[in-house]
Amino acid sequence: MHIQSEEAPLLPGLKPVLELLSSDPQRVDCVFCKKGLRSPEAREVQDLCRKNDIRFTLVEQAALDRLCRPGGPRRGDTREAGRDAVAHQGVVARLAATSFCELEHIFAAVEQAPLPIILALDQVQDPGNVGTLCRTLYALGGAGIILPRHNSAYLGPAARRSAAGALEHLPVARVTNLGHALDSAEEAGLMIYGAGGQNGPASVDAFAEPMRLPAVLVLGNEEKGLRPGIVKRCAHMLRIPLARSFDSLNVAQAGAILLGLTAARLKP
Repeated sequence: MHIQSEEAPLLPGLKPVLELLSSDPQRVDCVFCKKGLRSPEAREVQDLCRKNDIRFTLVEQAALDRLCRPGGPRRGDTREAGRDAVAHQGVVARLAATSFCELEHIFAAVEQAPLPIILALDQVQDPGNVGTLCRTLYALGGAGIILPRHNSAYLGPAARRSAAGALEHLPVARVTNLGHALDSAEEAGLMIYGAGGQNGPASVDAFAEPMRLPAVLVLGNEEKGLRPGIVKRCAHMLRIPLARSFDSLNVAQAGAILLGLTAARLKP
């Protein structure tokens, strides 16, 4: 199994990982555990992951050795797996590369934001797309980003390069259930819009009708778009009319157009 580290900050070692899971689980993005590890401490690591809804993956010893080798795993590296590897005792945590805020913090900030929009990303997995969207949202004055904890891009070096500094300033909330987060946003008085609408009763031409603010704009996965359960929570689905026959825009391009249109309409 090949583990992509993306130069992620790692914490190897059974006891250090256990201590961090106990004291500050928000700092842990995911945990890799050696297959067959059955000590009481190893079971406690997995129990804490389940309790805090942190993904853990069972992998072979060689995969952990490659991950903990100085410089991380290298594609095509044929050296002996354990050589020069940092001692990990069968457990390695990948740490969150950015700090996260509570959902309520973003709700509170949206009214004061120059562009009162929250961006919610439904399983967008390309870190370049996420970073570009963060950069666009921050530059235009948006309030923050909501990401589901699972099946979202890792906000590591690739996302940070694309964000060009925006991730250091833009509030980001990571939630267990995006649908429930959108329910909370609606209860807080925000209008929920989804991107990718086709012609239909809830479809809105983004060029013709302005978004009602404050709002949450939900963008979907690069290949599958929005999940059905997320679409149901959108009051309107926005479509971008294309002047030429074309397959589609990618998620970062579509998000930039919709955010730019809304920002332009706020100008006196």
